[in-house]
Amino acid sequence: MSQQITIRKAHIHDEARIWEIASLVIKEGDTYVFDPSSSRRKIMDYWLSNSHHIYVSEVENQVCGSYFLTNNQPDLGSHIANGSYIVHPDHRGKGIGELLGRHSIEEAKKLDYRAIQFNIVVKTNETAVKLWKKLGFEVIGEIPEAFHHKDLGFVNAFVMFRKV
Repeated sequence: MSQQITIRKAHIHDEARIWEIASLVIKEGDTYVFDPSSSRRKIMDYWLSNSHHIYVSEVENQVCGSYFLTNNQPDLGSHIANGSYIVHPDHRGKGIGELLGRHSIEEAKKLDYRAIQFNIVVKTNETAVKLWKKLGFEVIGEIPEAFHHKDLGFVNAFVMFRKV
């Protein structure tokens, strides 16, 4: 990686760029549960929820990725985090996803979470599965036909977990 990548808390002025990235990722129809035709408002209401701790990555002062952490469950399950991650397609393969993942693990610790759990990692998303395993996540369950992949039809998804 020759370019400096920074990660910071998101600001409201990041919304347009987060939307641009999210819309490109969701449009692919192979990794996120949102319908590829989902509206900006639907996606931004989800991503920018007040209950989320939201971060962005930047290369040369341009947002190129984002993630958030939130409680996986309310109340007595709120000590486990859940998260979502996106990287602009033009910036894939540059280690940004791994940096976001590592950053989120450290932030989860700072936020007093005991672990991070992903409830649906599409099994055919081999890049994500490989990354999460590299970062210490384990597959703790497999959900049959949990995701309707745009090309492959119904495919399985993993539940992945890591203590922080």
